Formats: sequence, C-alpha cells, structure tokens
Amino acid sequence: MISPFQARFAARHLRRGGLIAYPTEGVYGLGCAPLDRAAVQRLLGLKGRSAAKGFILIAAGFAQVEPFLDIPNPQVHDRLLAAWPGPVTFVVPAAAWVPDWLRGASSNLAVRVTAHPGAAALCRTFGGPLVSTSANKSGHPPARGPLAIRKHFPAADALLVPGRLGGASGPTPIYEAVSGKRLR
Repeated sequence: MISPFQARFAARHLRRGGLIAYPTEGVYGLGCAPLDRAAVQRLLGLKGRSAAKGFILIAAGFAQVEPFLDIPNPQVHDRLLAAWPGPVTFVVPAAAWVPDWLRGASSNLAVRVTAHPGAAALCRTFGGPLVSTSANKSGHPPARGPLAIRKHFPAADALLVPGRLGGASGPTPIYEAVSGKRLR
C-alpha cells in the first residue's frame, strides 16, 4: 500500500511537472499530470513512444474522468459504470477540448477507473486523473517491479512510488466503449 506521505510527496512532484513510476493492477505504470504538455512530452521521450498512440488516463472515480469524455448514449455510460472500478480500460469518445497529446491521432481517449488501492490513492491525492502507461521502453516488456524500472529509467527520470501490484498478470484489457469490442 502507498502511504499517505508517499501519495502527498508524489502529488507534489506531479504538480511540479514531474514523472512518477507507480504500481497498478498488473504492471508498474509511468505517469504525469495529463494537462501538463511538457511532462507528457518528457514521458514520450523517456519511453521512445509515438505521440500518435495517445495515453490511458486512470482515475480514482468516474467523476475524475467524466469531464474528459463525450459519452454518446446511456448504454455506454452504463457499460463503463458496470466495469469500474476495476482492471478494465475503455476507449471512449473524447470531449472536444481534450488535447491531442492525450488522444494521439484519435478522437477517442483511453480511460480506466482503477480499483488498485495505491493508484487510486495517488489520483485522489493529486486531485484528478493521471496519465498511465506501462513503465518500459517502447517495445520492451512492462516492468513488474522497482528493479526493472531502474534498469530502464535512472532515478532522475521518474520518482519511484513503491508498492505492490494488483492481481492482474499483465496490462489491463482494453475495450472499445461504444461497440464493446476487445482491442487488447
């Protein structure tokens, strides 16, 4: 579990434009404040990831991600709420204001309301959703522990928030919210 002190320290680091590595449901994630373009650009460079891919936002509750979404109908809304909180990511139409550095080349945004207690505590303490992408160089296996993170990323790159992974065996499944089709 992430202590309240660790969560406050990480939230302060995020507000100052920092990157964090933190435990999620199945792998360690790399994250930053989603509306901090410079932080997102640093995260892209750190991973060697294409900006066209976009990112996942994780949140402690639906209210944290709802402003980022343009939910097309009540069925989609119900589908999201039935799966969350939990280890399921949905690709949902993004609100018109959501910046392309989050969406990538898409008009959609990937979002998850996490049930992982540490990741949810980070979002609550930060006061909103966080960018969440697997802690690895693009094309490499995701990190499942602190040693793997430090192998890929020196301490100066991202603040390591220690904690246990959830019970998932890897990254969360991703579904298209409107059709329900599994994408990953």
